[in-house]
Amino acid sequence: MQVERVDFVNIATRDADRSRAWYRDTFGLEPDPNNPDELTAGQVTLTFWEPEKENIDFTPDVGGFALRVADVDAAKAELEAKGLKCAGFGDTGVCKMAVFLDPDENAVILHRRYKAYE
Repeated sequence: MQVERVDFVNIATRDADRSRAWYRDTFGLEPDPNNPDELTAGQVTLTFWEPEKENIDFTPDVGGFALRVADVDAAKAELEAKGLKCAGFGDTGVCKMAVFLDPDENAVILHRRYKAYE
């Protein structure tokens, strides 16, 4: 088997409509042309799943997923200007990251490597 790419990221939420609106409004993501309930983030689709509707306990994803941005500092400042609180900020020497939490406390990482992997 050869994996071609990541197709979608499934985000657990207590309210899919609220989460979809938050990701759309916060990051400027557009609805997927094939399914307006999903959002497009570059080459990946974000889907929203309400586990409690299936009698599954909801647990926030503290590991989260990363959105690559051109400038982490500028993106962090933009979100803070919108009233969002940065939950963590770091520079590993390889990349810079800023962590924000969505309304369900799932981690969303703004990320940029200093040198792209070759």
